[in-house]
Amino acid sequence: MQHTASEISSQMKRYLGSFEKVLYEEDSQFLDGMKTKSLANDDIRRYQFWEWTQGVGLFGVWKLYRETKDERYMDILINYYERQLKIGLPAKNVNTVTPLLAMSYVAEEKKNDTYMDICKEWAKWIYEDFPRTREGGLQHITSDSVNEGELWDDTLFMTVLFLANMGRILGEQKYIDEAEYQFLLHVKYLADKKTGLWYHGWTFKGDHNFAGAFWGRGNCWVTAAIPEFLDMVPCSPSVKKFLIGAWHRQVETLIQYQEDNGMWHTLVDDKDSYLEASATCGFAYGILKGVRMGFGEPEWQQKALLALDPIMEATDSEGVVHQVSYGTPMGRESKDFYKNIELKPMPYGQAMAMLFFMESLKFIPGDN
Repeated sequence: MQHTASEISSQMKRYLGSFEKVLYEEDSQFLDGMKTKSLANDDIRRYQFWEWTQGVGLFGVWKLYRETKDERYMDILINYYERQLKIGLPAKNVNTVTPLLAMSYVAEEKKNDTYMDICKEWAKWIYEDFPRTREGGLQHITSDSVNEGELWDDTLFMTVLFLANMGRILGEQKYIDEAEYQFLLHVKYLADKKTGLWYHGWTFKGDHNFAGAFWGRGNCWVTAAIPEFLDMVPCSPSVKKFLIGAWHRQVETLIQYQEDNGMWHTLVDDKDSYLEASATCGFAYGILKGVRMGFGEPEWQQKALLALDPIMEATDSEGVVHQVSYGTPMGRESKDFYKNIELKPMPYGQAMAMLFFMESLKFIPGDN
């Protein structure tokens, strides 16, 4: 079905309208786990609404603000940050960095010294003190798991984009250089040479890719993160060429696994796994952005836009996106692990839909 720009804009506003409801929805499963597994043993209330799940959502709201300059969207961001600062920030790790990506943009836009000082502190920590794997990779340490010696594809979106953005804002080339290196290292160990798809993780303790899963949302973080990174900072020509090549190879294969209805499965190459909305939105968003930036094939545009229909169908009357898989740790032994992750509305599901629909508007003529 062909959709008009006004239809897509209206749907995007519905996603935003339900965002705050999902943003502040208590995740009892996560909190119960933190009671016994928290690595920092600090106040778990600090983590309740300050994790990657919220951080990705906030980035979507920031992008919407940047497109529209509508101060209502900025108010959502500032109200969130002020609320969380009163509670106190959690310990530093891959996932708790994620809300700072939008904060760094807000700090720059509004010249907010408090926000900027926080971002400076965390960027310095990433560069100097972040736990490392062999070869200097950012170890995927989370709020409840050390994951020693492990690289995960999630890290590029959750942490490395923030470091790169702070390099741009502060004029710190060393931060941008480090971000470039992390992208290159993750390509080295996570991108499958035969298909171009990405494994969820790699461990230096045994030198393997765990269950060998091409997890959907993990792949979509890469599909989206590479264009975001190349749009964010000036990369060296050789690094840019290399990352575009890795992105192009991945997308070539993704197109082959897209279902006729426009969606992708939670295990990209397994038709027996369920169709998943957040990965679908991430793929479509990243593909459209890559096409717009000139390094994706023009015919991929229509493939990505096919996802509009099923995502609209997966959205309820209140604008909440369903068919979204819950936060997913590493499938260490079996690919079936990913098939059993529950489906649940989450802030990142709203955000990925907003990003996809926002990008799609750049390809659809405005209404007369």
